[in-house]
Amino acid sequence: MKFFIDTADIEEIKEAMSWGALAGVTTNPSLYAKTGGKLADFEDHMVKIAEICEGLPVSAESTAKTTDAMVAEGEHLASLAPNIVVKLPVCAESLAATHALAEEGIKVNMTLVFSAPQALLAARAGARYVSPFVGRFDDIGDEGLDHLEEIVTCIHNYDFGHEVEIITASVRTPHHVTQAALMGADIATVPFGALKKCLKHPLTDQGLASFEADWKKVTGEK
Repeated sequence: MKFFIDTADIEEIKEAMSWGALAGVTTNPSLYAKTGGKLADFEDHMVKIAEICEGLPVSAESTAKTTDAMVAEGEHLASLAPNIVVKLPVCAESLAATHALAEEGIKVNMTLVFSAPQALLAARAGARYVSPFVGRFDDIGDEGLDHLEEIVTCIHNYDFGHEVEIITASVRTPHHVTQAALMGADIATVPFGALKKCLKHPLTDQGLASFEADWKKVTGEK
C-alpha cells in the first residue's frame, strides 16, 4: 500500500517527503484554509507542493459547482504542474466533468465517496482515483471500514479499461491504515499527526529505553 499525506502544510509535506515513504499528497479547501492561505496565493501554493513532490501525484480540489466550470477549473489546475491531479466531489455534475477531463488525459481523484455505487460510477466515468472516507462514518457511529471493504471488493472485481486506485481517506488511526492494507486498498492518505502515530509502538519505546539503559552501563554514563 502506498502512503499519501493529507495536508496543505508545506513543512509537513517536506518532513514526510524526507522519510522516503511518501507517494503523493492530497489537499482540499479545508486543509488549505488551515494553513491561513489566501485565495490569491492558492495556485502558487499548489505549485510549490507539486515541486516538492516532483513526479508524485498531488490532488488539488476544484470548488466549481457546474460541469462546465469543473472542466474549466480542472483544465487550469492540471496546467499548473504535470503531477497535479484534479479532485472533484462525487455528484452528477462531477461525473460528467470527470468523463470530459479523462478524455483529455487529465487525472481525476473523485472524493467524498461513501458507498460502493458512488465508487463504481466514478470509476466508470474515468476517475483515476476514488477516495472513500472512513473516519466520518465512525463519527456518526457507523463502521467506516465495513464500507471501505465493500468498495475495495467492488472496484477490484472489474476492469474499467484504465487504472483505478482506491485512496483510503478520512484516516484517523494506525488501525485504519492496517485494515485498509489488509483489504487491499491501494493507498492511504493520512494526516501528518496520524502518519506519525503509525511510527509509534509502546514496545518500540520500551526497547529503545532498554537499549539506552544498557549502553549507559557499558559506557559508565550516569
